[in-house]
Amino acid sequence: MPEVTIVDACRRQGQGGSPTAVLDDAPFTDAERRRIPAVTGTSHAVFIAAVEGEDQARPSYRLRFFTGEGELPACGHGTVAALALLALRYSGDADYRAALHTTSRVFEGWVKREHDDLTATFDPGPISPRDAGELELRAIATALGLMSEALPDGACVASPGRPRLLLPVRSRTVLAELRPDFTALRHACDRYGLLGCYAYSILDADGRAAARMFAPSIGVPEDVANANSTACLAAYLADQGVTGIAVDMGDHLGHPSTITANAQRSASGTLIRLGGAAEIARAVRLPRLG
Repeated sequence: MPEVTIVDACRRQGQGGSPTAVLDDAPFTDAERRRIPAVTGTSHAVFIAAVEGEDQARPSYRLRFFTGEGELPACGHGTVAALALLALRYSGDADYRAALHTTSRVFEGWVKREHDDLTATFDPGPISPRDAGELELRAIATALGLMSEALPDGACVASPGRPRLLLPVRSRTVLAELRPDFTALRHACDRYGLLGCYAYSILDADGRAAARMFAPSIGVPEDVANANSTACLAAYLADQGVTGIAVDMGDHLGHPSTITANAQRSASGTLIRLGGAAEIARAVRLPRLG
């Protein structure tokens, strides 16, 4: 069985990060791919395959993302993890660049190396937030144990692949005290076609916030780091003139993580550059999956 590399993606000041399984793709069945996160003790697994016939000066890879519930069209911290491993494999001491193919698009990824530190960034693609509907907002806020009067304005739905609710709360304290009813939350997300709920505190003066991502519908009750939802937040805030954010996640789970996102408005839309620090944690050999 192939070797799996566990990459801690979106680390904060040399600590924590989201443990992510990264491995070369093989003739697995999708059922076997779904089992790998549980076998490796991670929330997500990323499968890498070289794309033949592309420009050799810019390597190209196809990425597939799985949780225990099935395949995802995109995974931000999984992309950070894959880029970090590819950079270590092929770039020596130089900065690294690759074209990445997913089920829906092709985009650029970069890795900057400073000594042993790796920082991966990529373009998460176009994101167009919309206002959250009253019924979906009420159902999810209730599942999180939030009363309507505790919610500031600004809840929205955005999608870099699958839609999710972005829910602002008034403070980091309110965020830390959330105790979701995961059965009710999954029912609400499934009913309204949402991947999950990304609850976040109001940004401070330095553009920093905290967030928690709840996604029981894809088998991840709470995610250590959710980069694509942070990209959604950056796209939403860009309409308010915010050009850069840093979002802390994972503290509640004992894995401090930080994701950064920069936004630039142009005539063709908002360009987001999303990223995080990563480190190779360990390699494990898969048991037989049959």
